[in-house]
Amino acid sequence: MTLHLSPPPAGALRAVLSALASGAALPPPATAGPGRPRPLLALPVHALRGPAPRLAGAECTGWRFLLSERADPAAPAPCGHGGCGANGANGGGGGDEAREYGPLAVGEFTADGLDGVIAAAEVVNGPDGPVFSHLSAGPFLDSTVRALREAWQLARGGPTRYQPRLLPLPEHYASALWLHGGRPGDDLLIPLAPAPLGVAAHQALPAAELLARLERSPAARATALIG
Repeated sequence: MTLHLSPPPAGALRAVLSALASGAALPPPATAGPGRPRPLLALPVHALRGPAPRLAGAECTGWRFLLSERADPAAPAPCGHGGCGANGANGGGGGDEAREYGPLAVGEFTADGLDGVIAAAEVVNGPDGPVFSHLSAGPFLDSTVRALREAWQLARGGPTRYQPRLLPLPEHYASALWLHGGRPGDDLLIPLAPAPLGVAAHQALPAAELLARLERSPAARATALIG
């Protein structure tokens, strides 16, 4: 099997496209390329809080869109509002904006296009639906792209189909790429750089093993004492 990308909510994609169309400030080095970036793929973000985290308690807090350089920088910008159409292709919605920016990758994941990733767009779940938060770039984005490549290689030819998710662990000052399998015990975590003390970045581990390590870490003990 391989990795499988789920389509984000239509409102999440619209929020990103509207922000890009309205000229949201791009971080370096995304500003170096011509034109505005386009959404390539989206990863659900599940925050896991507490000094003794358990995957069952992970809350979906939003989506992170990886943005790549536009294939045609001379193409006109989309209108940027939500009334351009109903759900677009791939089930992600976005109407004319989605068609303008090209299809969002859903379904079976391949590493195609990752070389062109230049920024990420964060969308959070608000009381009235998805809300654009900010654009980012830098080492954390680079680590995310690297982890996706590693996950793709790891999953190829295996019996399990994984859904890639991002898993922030705020109390441990850590984040991981979560490969969610279909059965208990299948889940894997790839720690992103920088990883906390005692954890090797980009070394895939069974989720239970990595979470047990974090529970024994100095950061977890300090958080428990403070709490």
